[in-house]
Amino acid sequence: MNNIHPTAIIEDGANIGSNVTIGAYSYVGKNVTIGNDTIIDTHTLIDGYTRIGKNNHIFSHATIGSIPQDLKYGGEKSELIIGDNNKIREYTLLNPGTEGGGMVTKVGNNNLLMGYVHLGHDVIMGDNCILANGATLAGHVELGNYVVIGGLTPVHQFVHIGDYAMIAGASALSQDVPPYCLAQGNHAILRGLNLTGLRRHIDRSEIDQLRIAYKEIFEQGNPLQDTSKKLVLSSTSDAVKNLANFIINSKRGIPFEREHK
Repeated sequence: MNNIHPTAIIEDGANIGSNVTIGAYSYVGKNVTIGNDTIIDTHTLIDGYTRIGKNNHIFSHATIGSIPQDLKYGGEKSELIIGDNNKIREYTLLNPGTEGGGMVTKVGNNNLLMGYVHLGHDVIMGDNCILANGATLAGHVELGNYVVIGGLTPVHQFVHIGDYAMIAGASALSQDVPPYCLAQGNHAILRGLNLTGLRRHIDRSEIDQLRIAYKEIFEQGNPLQDTSKKLVLSSTSDAVKNLANFIINSKRGIPFEREHK
């Protein structure tokens, strides 16, 4: 049985699952799908071709699925897809995709988007990510799994951030951050491995091999691509191969500084 406040507006055509709560003065558009056990708090707008999975909690004054902030958008039928078990806090803004980016913005499962977070058009987010208050992702940004982005950090369009990476608060990121790494600063550069996050999820033996690989790639002065290709062929560690392949396939480059001796 659903719990829908009498002041909420649910347009004809909206597909509402079971045991869904929709708070006072919220609006749900005609092309929206909301999965079972999801909670929509008061004064929330959900519009467009938006699909929301099960057991999500969307807090008050969030705007979900409004048209992209892209002057090239011409009203095409693009989607916003949100997985299961996400917490989307107050005043967040999530836009659907565009024709220039695959027509879909996608959020995975078990993510926490804190207050005032913005996901631009065509963003792809994995699972178990945490975006702190005021983190702002421009269009076409891609996040892996277990990514953490600190508060008030903007991420430039088309940037890719790998699994288990962390971007410190009040940074400004304009290049790709490889998996397992920590970036910080304005503009953000790599500061080493995200050891705190890695220790929660990855075996010590893999972390030790990542330490060695990080030094070889970023601290020995050799070309990144050459070193990464060598590690793909020689390493027995899946994590190291993941790190190296990310660097090989980076389109925007990796933000790091070589030490001057």
